[in-house]
Amino acid sequence: MAITKDMTIGEVVRNHQETISILMEFGMGCIGCPSAQSETLEEAAAVHGIDVDKLVESLNKAL
Repeated sequence: MAITKDMTIGEVVRNHQETISILMEFGMGCIGCPSAQSETLEEAAAVHGIDVDKLVESLNKAL
């Protein structure tokens, strides 16, 4: 199952633990915080000033 920008960080981490290092490389160290359970990749990328398309591409390459 491909990762999409509307998935929550928590969902991605639960289903694809191999992506944790990618999230960390992009500066998203909040993978375990409570907001990660409901915040989408797109929302988190906007907060952190990250290009969501590049993030999603990198996450899917890690699968």
